[in-house]
Amino acid sequence: MSLSIQTNVASLVAQNNIRTNSAFQANTIQQLSSGFRINSSADDAAGLAVANKYRGDTAELTQGVQNAGNGVAALQIIDGGLNNISNIVDRLRTLATESASSTFTGNRTTLNNEYQGLLTEINRQASNVHLDTGGTYNTNLVTYTGGGSNTANAQVSVDLSGANNAVDSAGLGISTTSVQGGGTGLTGNIVRLDNTATSFVTSGTQNFTFHIATSTGNSDVTVAVTGGSSGLTGTQAISSLNNSLSAYGISSSISSAGVLQFGGSTAFTATVGAASAGNAVATNASTAVNTANHNLDSSIGAGGAFVAFTLGGGVATAETVVFQNAGATKTISLNDTNAGSLTQALSTLNTALAGTGINAVKTANGNNISFQSSNAFSVNETAFTAGSGGGAGNLFGATGAVTVAGPAAGASNTGSAISALALLAAAVTNLGLVQGTVGGGINKLNYASNLAQSQITNYSAAQAGIRDADVAAQAANLTKAQVLQQASLAALAQANSAPQAVLALLRG
Repeated sequence: MSLSIQTNVASLVAQNNIRTNSAFQANTIQQLSSGFRINSSADDAAGLAVANKYRGDTAELTQGVQNAGNGVAALQIIDGGLNNISNIVDRLRTLATESASSTFTGNRTTLNNEYQGLLTEINRQASNVHLDTGGTYNTNLVTYTGGGSNTANAQVSVDLSGANNAVDSAGLGISTTSVQGGGTGLTGNIVRLDNTATSFVTSGTQNFTFHIATSTGNSDVTVAVTGGSSGLTGTQAISSLNNSLSAYGISSSISSAGVLQFGGSTAFTATVGAASAGNAVATNASTAVNTANHNLDSSIGAGGAFVAFTLGGGVATAETVVFQNAGATKTISLNDTNAGSLTQALSTLNTALAGTGINAVKTANGNNISFQSSNAFSVNETAFTAGSGGGAGNLFGATGAVTVAGPAAGASNTGSAISALALLAAAVTNLGLVQGTVGGGINKLNYASNLAQSQITNYSAAQAGIRDADVAAQAANLTKAQVLQQASLAALAQANSAPQAVLALLRG
């Protein structure tokens, strides 16, 4: 190699190594001070892309864990409300059970007032936890937790949509239930007793006539409602009627329509007289038949009046009727001797039907016969002999089976409560299904949160493996870089002084 003072190659080599070593030292210091192996795209472009994906996934999952926590909190609030509503339903069942007993001697109106108040409270609490019909949470609740290969896999659904998942009284199917005493309405009655602004029978009296089957036969009972100078409220009128009717196993109440109704297990019919003064408690001439029982009215007679069996031309009108129920069959023959009048016919019928649970009472107008029984029964007219020369009679008009009407739902004192109990039992089942959905949703969100936490840990570890600096290795590299830097500087100094040797050749 020639000796030159123009180009100091050794110096250039030393300078280049100083630059390389300086860059190496600077990169090592940057990694140690930042803690990252990758501080710019130039450090590892491919690795940075992978690390950034892991970092983005971790950010999504971290928020997903928070979303799941918020979802669990919302469902726990709902669950607390459901538990409370469940306790209220238990109280409703207690009240309905109390009212469903025919031996209950208290005031069913008092029970029903509490019952209706609790239905309102159920609605309020369902609204407060937003699970009333159409409420905020009465829908498919979707929580995004992230971490899935697609949107569906990144979501947790808790389906609380539809009427069956609403826990207000309407959603539970008990909004129209009542434990108020049920009963038979008065045909033709339009008087509203629930109008608190109205006073009834002020300075007057209104009579109610009841035809009642008793253990000793038929009784015609007149019950008077007297208003006095101040008149009566609808509730006071009911109380007055019940004071007189309790001895006969009949009770009165105000129906859900606000009008007078009667109930009881006793066979009875009723008709309303005119009020002597003031507002009537019920419309004049309106009538009632205890439709809580199986019913059958005698159908023969002008104007619905009983036609007595009579003897004419030496031949008596005669009729044979068979009554049958699950416990007995009774064959009864009626003729001019034992059914020559309505009173005689009633006595003959009730004597023969004793022990069957079937009773014969006067119809509401008092001039025909109504058959009633709490149990199902059938009637078949098997024979009829027409009298001659004016002989008359006949209960049903033709031989053959006679149709008996079934009892009306809720027409008894306990009917409303029994119906309520059936619906409350269904409400308990439905409420349990909603609680199961909510509880299952809480568990699903907790499991999803656990998975997300695991993914966060693993994604963070994967990202750290790519992005984070190896501190031990970089500390060693820093020492190496410093030594190389110092050696390079020393070599550069030697390289820079090398051309001075040329001067020795120039000395003379």
